[in-house]
Amino acid sequence: MSRIGIAISGGPNPAEIVDLVVLAESLGYESAWVAEGHGGDQFAILAACAMRTSRIRLGTAISSVFVRTAPTIAMAASTVAELSGGRFILGLGSSHKAQVGPEHGVIYTKPLTRTRETVAIVRTLIRDGLVSFEGETIRIGSFDLTYAPRYRDVPVYLSAVFPKAIALCGEIADGIILTRSTLHTAVPVRAQMAEAARQAGRDPAGIEVTTLLPTSVASTRDGALAALRPGLAFYAGFFPRYNRMMAEHGFAAEAATIAEAWARGDREAAERAVSDAMIDATSIVGTPEQCRVQVEAYRQSGIDVPILSPFARGPEAKSRFEAAIRACAPA
Repeated sequence: MSRIGIAISGGPNPAEIVDLVVLAESLGYESAWVAEGHGGDQFAILAACAMRTSRIRLGTAISSVFVRTAPTIAMAASTVAELSGGRFILGLGSSHKAQVGPEHGVIYTKPLTRTRETVAIVRTLIRDGLVSFEGETIRIGSFDLTYAPRYRDVPVYLSAVFPKAIALCGEIADGIILTRSTLHTAVPVRAQMAEAARQAGRDPAGIEVTTLLPTSVASTRDGALAALRPGLAFYAGFFPRYNRMMAEHGFAAEAATIAEAWARGDREAAERAVSDAMIDATSIVGTPEQCRVQVEAYRQSGIDVPILSPFARGPEAKSRFEAAIRACAPA
């Protein structure tokens, strides 16, 4: 069976997300990932998913290393691992300066160092039940668990976009979570991770490559493209990191126009600047048949697990997610 994951963010409420994960398991999806952002608490939702499923892997995509303390992340990860019978994957990332400070009141500094130190603390605490740490961004005198975790080796995947973060994945992670990648992304990413892994004395073959792919399934390709245009305008307009990524994907002119329009508050102009080619290159979009072909193309390009990330808001969000899950279910 082809490996494919589903990511759920925004739109559906927590109870609906659990229903969608149950559906995904019944249709053969190998993993389900819950985002953080502005939805319900991801660890609580995944704990509920754990109690209603038995096979599907459950992951965070991603949990920010800035908005929770490292011991809190470790306890949450250990809890979901316990409740799921070892099916949990801890997906971590630095999130964005544009969000962390204004939305959480937390100082955003040295994101790669913060990520590295968080991983070290989480792994030590889950493995040993006790941690003390003196780092550049995190200092912990002593923290201990009052229970003995049943699963001492929770897989840690890291999100990455640019070379330094990709190298960090090669150095310390069990997997990488890419986002809005193209069919040309996997090969250079694997090479960068392999070099970092070898320098760290690790086998790069053991690092899983996944990617979050915005997904829109409709009866017509034009309808599917239209549904994804606002989301891409937001990502390329609001997040400097993603604007740069789109430029490096070969859409420098579109990225510059989107950034300019977004800066002056003209969201309609930003959306108009999103070309069909930009959406096609970084998304799963079209009719069910077209989407299934695109998923397989990503798999053939070197992605171990393509992760569909439907975009839907409003009262029909659950039904739109459900339609995408059914349309792209593995054969």
